[in-house]
Amino acid sequence: MSTFERNAVVVAIAAAALAACAGQPPAPGQRPAFGAAVSANEIARWDISIPPSGAGLPAGSGDVKRGEAVYVAQCQACHGPKGAGKPADPLVGGAGSLATGKPMRTVGSFWPYATTLFDYTRRAMPLNKPLSLTNDEVYAVTAYVLYLNGIIRENAQMNAQTLPQVKMPNRDGFVNVSK
Repeated sequence: MSTFERNAVVVAIAAAALAACAGQPPAPGQRPAFGAAVSANEIARWDISIPPSGAGLPAGSGDVKRGEAVYVAQCQACHGPKGAGKPADPLVGGAGSLATGKPMRTVGSFWPYATTLFDYTRRAMPLNKPLSLTNDEVYAVTAYVLYLNGIIRENAQMNAQTLPQVKMPNRDGFVNVSK
């Protein structure tokens, strides 16, 4: 088959696929018939984002000791012993480095809110099993990482009331452009 014939076949296939996908638009005043309506209950199951204020934090709690055990079992393989990094980014260190030529963006040096750490960990970690940690495990590993960064004391308990009160070192390091 010549190049011209091959190109003609490709164009014919593409045209057929496009024609198969093209349908009539809905009549005026009607909605397209895509899928099914989603219930408020279904949306609520997926609406698990936590804002900086901590609104919507779930029930549960965790401490540094329990967090260390969760970290070793679920996080250390990627983030290294005590959050030092390798193969994934470090979670600890970098204090005072953001204004230097080699900024180190870690939980302790860069993240503005402890609630963001909880939210991200709950939704995205561990990388190979996101959404697999219990709320208690997420509170605990959050406490452990905050402790490793010197942000909370070793005996601190993290929960929906205490986590939003944690003052991160870089809380005021971002500019609010919406004002």
